[in-house]
Amino acid sequence: MAEQKRDYYEVLGVEKTADEAAIKKAYRTLAKKYHPDMNPGDAEAEKKFKEASEAYAVLSDPEKRRQYDQFGHAAFDGGMGGAGGFDFSGTDFSDIFGDIFGDFFGGGRSSRSYSSNSPMKGNTLYTTVRISFEEAVFGCEKEIELTVKETCKTCNGSGAKPGTGPETCPKCGGKGQVVFTQQSFFGTVRNVQPCPDCKGSGKIIRDKCPDCRGTGYVAMQKRYAVKIKAGIDNGQVILMPGLGDPGVNGGPRGDVKVEVSVGRHPIFQRQDMNIYSTVPMSFAVAALGGEIVVDTVDGKVIYEVKPGTQTDTKVRLKGKGVPSFRNPEFRGDHYVTLVVQVPSRLKPEAKELLRQFDAESGNTLNSAQDVADEDKGEGKSKKKKNKWWE
Repeated sequence: MAEQKRDYYEVLGVEKTADEAAIKKAYRTLAKKYHPDMNPGDAEAEKKFKEASEAYAVLSDPEKRRQYDQFGHAAFDGGMGGAGGFDFSGTDFSDIFGDIFGDFFGGGRSSRSYSSNSPMKGNTLYTTVRISFEEAVFGCEKEIELTVKETCKTCNGSGAKPGTGPETCPKCGGKGQVVFTQQSFFGTVRNVQPCPDCKGSGKIIRDKCPDCRGTGYVAMQKRYAVKIKAGIDNGQVILMPGLGDPGVNGGPRGDVKVEVSVGRHPIFQRQDMNIYSTVPMSFAVAALGGEIVVDTVDGKVIYEVKPGTQTDTKVRLKGKGVPSFRNPEFRGDHYVTLVVQVPSRLKPEAKELLRQFDAESGNTLNSAQDVADEDKGEGKSKKKKNKWWE
C-alpha cells in the first residue's frame, strides 16, 4: 500500500493563508537543513528534502496551489508521479539554491543577478557616549571621536600608485562575478558569485598606493558634536545619518549610531518618565507635622508633612520627573517615600523627655513588663485555659 502523502502546508510548516514570501522562507530553511550535501548518506534527510521540494513546487506556483487547495493531492495524480518522480519543470529553484550552495561554498546569496559595481552605502559606525543622570533628564551636547574612512588624496580613491591605474581582472573579464555549476537532484544549477580575485570590483591593482595600500581609503580621526535630547534613557541610540564610512561606487556615506549610557545617581532612580527617591524625616516632624527639604532634579523644594504621617508614606511631586523624549513640554512626576529617621544617640535629657512622652502616650516602654506581671498574678492554671488552641 502506497504511503499517504502529508499535507503540503504541514510539510513546510506554514498556514494555508501564508503568502509567497512565507512559503519561500519556510522552504529555504528546510532545504538548508535537509539538503543531501549537508547530510551525506542520510536517507531520511534526503526523503524530507524531496518532500519539502515537492511541496514548494506546488505552493510556490499560484495555479498549482489553486488546484491543490481545491482537489488536494488528487489534482496531480496521473502524470506527476509520487515524491520520487514529481515533475519539477517550471519551478524556479535558483533563488533558493543560490542561498544554499552559496552557504556551502562560501559565496553567500549569489544566484540572483549580481553586480558588485552597483552603488553601495558605506559602513555604519557605532560608538557609545556616557552622560550623567541630570544630563539625561535635561539634555546636553557631547563630543565623540571616531575613526572614519576618507578617500585617499594620493590616489584619489583608485587604490593604485600614482602614475598607474587598475587593470581589468583577467579571471572575470571585468564583470566582477564568476559563474560555476553545481549538480543537484534537479539537474545542473548555475550559480553566480563575486570574483574571488578582484573581490567583485572587476579591477586588479598591480601597483598599490603606498598611503592607502590599495584600498582607496585612509583612516582619519574625526570629532563630531552629538546633540542629546532631554528625556533620553539608558541604552537608547542616536542616529547621525551620512557621517559614517564613504559609499562604494558612488553610493551614499554610511551612518553613525551613538548608544547612550546613563550613569547612576546616588539618590534618584528612574523608571520611564518618573523619578523615585527616599527622604528621611524626624519623629517630631512625623508626629507633629512640619516642613522638610526634598532634593529634586530641579533643586531643593520644601514639602509640608502632615501631622501623624507614618513611615513609608509616598507622596507625589507633580511635574518634577523626566521630560518626555518626544515632547519635552510634558514631564513625569517625582515620587518620594518618607521614612522616619530614628536617632542613634540621645543626650540623657532627651532620653528622659522621651520617657515622659511615652508615659503620656501609651507607656509602650513598659508594655512587655505589664503583660509579664499580669501573667504571674493569674497563675499557671489560668494561663493554660487561655491558650489559643483550647
